[in-house]
Amino acid sequence: MKQPRKSAPKNQLPHLVFGGELVSLDSTEFRDLGKLDIVGIYPNYASAYAAWKAKAQQTVDNALMRYFIVHLHRLLDPEMDERSSKR
Repeated sequence: MKQPRKSAPKNQLPHLVFGGELVSLDSTEFRDLGKLDIVGIYPNYASAYAAWKAKAQQTVDNALMRYFIVHLHRLLDPEMDERSSKR
């Protein structure tokens, strides 16, 4: 018997910050996936943004280095965007 799917508590909105060197400025293909910099997972967008900004500023001299914020809560609960857009 399958367990009912539990959704994450509403106050948990995990975000992943990661980055790496891109192949070119006009793509999001990484030069070496083995060298990705996993900065961390943060409990909300504001703290993820602060971490992203700090890492982006540290690597400003390398034009090919890019950092990204991934909304993990959207991957965990894809219907979340649909529910929030209907309000």
